[in-house]
Amino acid sequence: MSTPVTTDLSRRQQLVRSYRMAKQSDPRLGLWVLGAGLLGALVGFFGVAALPGDGPLTWVLAAVTGLLLGLLLAMVVFGRRAQKAAYAQMDGQVGAAAAALGMLRGKWKVDPAIGFTKQQDVVHRVVGPPGIVLVGEGSSPARLRVLMTNERRKHERVLADTPIHEVVCGKEEGQVPLDKLLRHVQKLGRQVKPAEMTDILNRLRALDANRSNIPMPKGPVPTSMKGMRGQMRGR
Repeated sequence: MSTPVTTDLSRRQQLVRSYRMAKQSDPRLGLWVLGAGLLGALVGFFGVAALPGDGPLTWVLAAVTGLLLGLLLAMVVFGRRAQKAAYAQMDGQVGAAAAALGMLRGKWKVDPAIGFTKQQDVVHRVVGPPGIVLVGEGSSPARLRVLMTNERRKHERVLADTPIHEVVCGKEEGQVPLDKLLRHVQKLGRQVKPAEMTDILNRLRALDANRSNIPMPKGPVPTSMKGMRGQMRGR
């Protein structure tokens, strides 16, 4: 009987920790969440109260509806503000793009840092409905371009018929900002059938097995959002 209590406590602690982390980048987070909760509660309460009929049951339903709608709207706003704050905290860090790509679920497979330089330019690989997406991030566009070109050639040797897309995560012209990276990748379309995925993944395993075991560049490389993940998904 102690397991559910422990689980609830863990989720509560995670929520509090996520709130504190997000508030560092968004000092008005509490006001936004409170305002959304009050707005949802008022809309839910008076929306039900305005319906035909009168009596204790109507007021009970109005109160319950207001409470539930208020909580729902507060969590939605919290999730979106926390997502924005998480991106702000990660932006500029080595591996930030990999952390964002780690939010992809279902038919997507993310392999962080398949290629990198000593100067911490990194190329991540995403395999999904669009085919292969090479996502680069680094301090030097020219150096990153060379790295991504080399990776593209390696992949074309083993997967000549598979679409390969290149995306550079950053703030400069022609690059995709971190907070828009997920949506950009997901909008690349569907060019690979599910039945073809197994063959693609097997070929990529063979390609990766032939890579030299060069040590990763020094420095933090976040590959997940841990406490922020649930809030970024709008829960």
